[in-house]
Amino acid sequence: MNNLPKGFDSLAEAQQKKFLALKSLKDGGGKVIGLYCSYVPTELVYAAGAVPVSLCATSEKPISAAERDLPKNLCPLIKASYGHAITDTCPFFYFSDFIVGETTCDGKKKMFELLNDIKPTYVMHLPQNNLDPKAYPFWADEVKKLKERIEEFYNITITEDDLRQAIKDCNQERRNLVNFFELSALDPSPVSGLEQFNVKEAFGFQYDIQQKNAEIVKRTKELKEYWEKNLKGTRDNRPRILVTGCPLGGVKEKILAQIEKLGAVIVGYDSCSGLRTHMEFVDEDPARDPVEAIAEKYLKTNCSVMSPNPGRFKDLDYLVDHYKADAVIECTLVACHTFNLEAHTVGKHIIEKGLPYIHIESDYSQEDAGQFATRLEAFLEVVSERKKLK
Repeated sequence: MNNLPKGFDSLAEAQQKKFLALKSLKDGGGKVIGLYCSYVPTELVYAAGAVPVSLCATSEKPISAAERDLPKNLCPLIKASYGHAITDTCPFFYFSDFIVGETTCDGKKKMFELLNDIKPTYVMHLPQNNLDPKAYPFWADEVKKLKERIEEFYNITITEDDLRQAIKDCNQERRNLVNFFELSALDPSPVSGLEQFNVKEAFGFQYDIQQKNAEIVKRTKELKEYWEKNLKGTRDNRPRILVTGCPLGGVKEKILAQIEKLGAVIVGYDSCSGLRTHMEFVDEDPARDPVEAIAEKYLKTNCSVMSPNPGRFKDLDYLVDHYKADAVIECTLVACHTFNLEAHTVGKHIIEKGLPYIHIESDYSQEDAGQFATRLEAFLEVVSERKKLK
């Protein structure tokens, strides 16, 4: 039997339920692998008969504990990740058999060294230039090594058939998510950007792939039917906003919810919280090596850790046009150097396209919430007036 953490009784009811659900899974012989980043191929986890779970990294609460070991001027996502691990407040970390990290940034890869003292942590080495011809074979080898590590850890063999079935299942999940986000391309949009964000975020914490696919297909159908009956042919004067930047779970209420409270609608996300990781599918050609096909898809993720990163700007152009965005809001985390530096180029690119742009840099605290509300209100007033003139 798997024990609950010492502080279980002091946790909120929602957290207790997550702990109990995962405990039940583990007590039944389930295998759980914890992930921090969308560069890690979930296909390998499913092919092993295991469950991939996203690990907690969006709360301010454990940061003070993390700062006993980590620098205070570090990215809040890294501090929250580590803080949850050392305080046993993330059920997904607590019940993971082992963790898979990746070298997306210097802070995370050094934090993973500390995590390895708490729980076995395997780190994938990510190429920093996905355009370099040498990057793909290097990354394909990293994917192969992860497969071998999973096999070694569980003393199993992942077959080619296992991989191909996992590829099909994960591609179906991507199609379902893309169809859900496609609702925002409708005008008026029948779904709030906050609901879309919450659904995508919840996907990482649900471990039954068939159940979560069924749920999102059902919700997509409901919203499409609502649009057909109630919204089709009507006019919506709300500014349509594309959000780009860092992983946004830790600033969801402070920034994303605030944007929509101020009368705008978020219609798209160029971020790990949106379509960035779902715009490419794994090639299902039976003639291809499935490990190489998996590697190809994941290397095409256009994160700011890549240098140069022209793919992100192609994605932005597509998203702005397809979702008919009136403006772009970039949200980055304090001390996330790659996204904060690339924000300069993103802003220039968006302004050259003729759209308003604003960059918001924040952490997980609520101290600057009022300041950002004021900035966003002023920005959205300008966007609204501009929209009226169209």
